[in-house]
Amino acid sequence: MKKVFFLICSVLSCVSVMGQVDRVEPPFWWSGMKNPAVQVMLYGKEIAKYDPDVKGLDVADVHRTENLNYLFITLNIASVKAGIFEIRLKDGDDLVQTIPFELKERKSNSAHRKSYDSSDLIYLLMPDRFANGNPAIDSHPDVIENVNRKLDGGRHGGDIQGIIDHLNYIEELGVTAIWSTPLCVDNDEKYSYHTYAQSDVYKIDPRFGTNEDYKRLASELHKREMKLVFDYVTNHWGLTHWMMKDLPTYDWIHQFPGYGQTNYRTTTQMDPNTSQYDYRYCMDGWFVKSMPDLNQKNPLVLNYLTQNAIWWIEYANLDGFRVDTYSFNDKEAIAKWTKAITDEYPNFNIAGEVWMHDQAQMAYWQKDSQVGAIQGYNSNLPTVMDFTLHDAIMEVFRVEKPTWNTGIIQVYENFVNDFLYPNINNILVFAENHDTPRINELYPNFEDYQLAMTLIATVRGIPQIYYGSEIGMKGDKYRGDGDIRRDFPGGWQSDSSTAFTAEGRNETQNRYFNFSKKLFNWRKSANVIHQGQTTHYLPEDELYVYFRFMEGKAVMVILNNNKTSKELSLDRFTENLKGFQQGKDVLTDAVIKLGHKLTIRPKKSMILELEK
Repeated sequence: MKKVFFLICSVLSCVSVMGQVDRVEPPFWWSGMKNPAVQVMLYGKEIAKYDPDVKGLDVADVHRTENLNYLFITLNIASVKAGIFEIRLKDGDDLVQTIPFELKERKSNSAHRKSYDSSDLIYLLMPDRFANGNPAIDSHPDVIENVNRKLDGGRHGGDIQGIIDHLNYIEELGVTAIWSTPLCVDNDEKYSYHTYAQSDVYKIDPRFGTNEDYKRLASELHKREMKLVFDYVTNHWGLTHWMMKDLPTYDWIHQFPGYGQTNYRTTTQMDPNTSQYDYRYCMDGWFVKSMPDLNQKNPLVLNYLTQNAIWWIEYANLDGFRVDTYSFNDKEAIAKWTKAITDEYPNFNIAGEVWMHDQAQMAYWQKDSQVGAIQGYNSNLPTVMDFTLHDAIMEVFRVEKPTWNTGIIQVYENFVNDFLYPNINNILVFAENHDTPRINELYPNFEDYQLAMTLIATVRGIPQIYYGSEIGMKGDKYRGDGDIRRDFPGGWQSDSSTAFTAEGRNETQNRYFNFSKKLFNWRKSANVIHQGQTTHYLPEDELYVYFRFMEGKAVMVILNNNKTSKELSLDRFTENLKGFQQGKDVLTDAVIKLGHKLTIRPKKSMILELEK
C-alpha cells in the first residue's frame, strides 16, 4: 500500500499552476563558502516532473521524493564568483520556467567572525514584551492572531524597532550582547507571541518587522560593539509551517503516525539501560501537539536546517546562536548540524538548552566531553547552560534553617563538579530565563537580588540576565508564562510611566537599576573574571567566599546569606590573600584594610579588588 505522506492536505491552496515554482529555499546564497555545494529546494505543483539545469553552475545532484511538488537541486559553487544564475526547468526540450538564483559576495572575514564569550553579558528579552516601536504592524493581514495586550498569552505588539529604540538603555546597563527569543513567523491562532512554533524559517514575523529590520538591529548593535544572538529551533516547527500542509516526505517529521507526545526524559539519551520505546518517545515525540518534531535523521531535513542556520548568520551578520531544546534532537544528527556550522565559522559560539539537573548529564553535551566520550559521543556544542546553578539559585536565598546540604552550600557544591566540563569558561550562567520563575517574585527583597546577581557576574562562565529584573520586575510562574513575560514599563506609548530613563523610574526601580549598572559595567573590563581561575572555600555559617585570580590580579567575593551581620575571620584565606594589604569594594567604592576580621552586613555581597 502506498504511504500517505500528507499531514493535513495534499496541496497548498496557493499551488495551482502546473510547473510554477512558488518557493525557492534558500532564496539566495554566497560565493566563497567553505562548503563547495548548496542544495536548493524548489516547491511548486508537480515540478519534480521536470529536469533542471543551471547556466554557469554545475548541477551535482537532483533529488526527487515521493511528493512531486518538491525538487532538491545540489549546485557545485566551488570557486564560482558572485552573480545571478538561471535555474531552468525543462520538459524535454521545452523550457517550462526560469528561476533566478543569486550568489552574493561574502563579507570580508565572515568565516572568522568573533562570537560571544566569557567577557560578555547577555541580555535575554522577548521582543513582543519589550517595546512597541512601530504600532502600525501590531496586527498584520498575512498572519492570524491580532494584538491583544489585555491577554497575558496574547500578542502585545513589541517589535524589532522597539529593541532598536532602546539600545541606549541596554548599553547603559552594561550589556554586551542581546539574545532575543525567536523572531521568525509563527502563524498560530493563539500564543504566537513566543514564536517557538515557527511557520516560515526564512522570514521575520511581520508583526515584529521585516528581514531588513532584523539586519538593521544587528548593524546598530555592531556600531556599539555589541552582539546579536539568534535563538534557533532545530527540534520542531509549528503545525502551521507551510510545509506541514504538503510534506516533502512522509518522514520529514516524526510520525507515530501523526502526533506522538515526547516524555521529556532526555536522560534516555545517555542511559545505557533505557528501553528503545522510551528512547524513541523522548527524541522523536512532539514537544507539544502544535509543534511537529523534525526528523533530522532524514538527510534532506538536516541539510535544510543546516543551510537555514548558515543563511541567517551570513544574511543578518549574526554573532552567535542559542539553540532551543538541544537535547531533544536526534543526538547524532544535531552533532553534525553543530559541526557544520562551527566548521564554517570556527569562532562561532552556540549555547544549547540542555535542561537537566545533574552536572554529569549536562557535561555530556559539551564539545569534547570525556563524559560523552565514554559512549563515543561528541555533540560539538561549544556551550551548555548551567541549569544546576540555576536550580541552586532558585532555593538558597530563601532557606530559613540551613542544614548540612541546604543553604549556600548548594552553590558551593555546584562548582565542585566543574571538572566534568571540558571548557568551564564556556558555560552559560543565569538566575532565570523566559521559562523559569522570576527571581524577584521568589525573592522580593532587593538584598537577595544583589546576592544572585553578584554570584552570576563573578563566577566562571558567560552570564545571562533576563529583561526587566534589573528594575525589580516580578512575575508569577504559577499564573502562567504570560505573567513571567510582562511588558517592560515604558515600552508602549500608552504606558503611564517609563523605566527606560532614570527620571521615569521610581525609587525602587532606580535602586535595582543603579546596582545592576554598577556591577555589570565593572564586569565588562574585569579580565580576572573573564579568564581567571577560581578558588572557593567551604561555606561557614552561611558565608561563602571565593577568589578569582590571574597573573597578580585577584578578586575576593563574599556572600552573606544571613539576615544578620556576620564577622568573617580572614586567617583561613591566607593562601589567596598573601601579599595583598587592602581591597576596593566594587559595589561601594570603599577601600578596606585587610586585617584579621571583616564584618559583612546582613544579606550583603562584597566584591573586593585586592591591592598590594
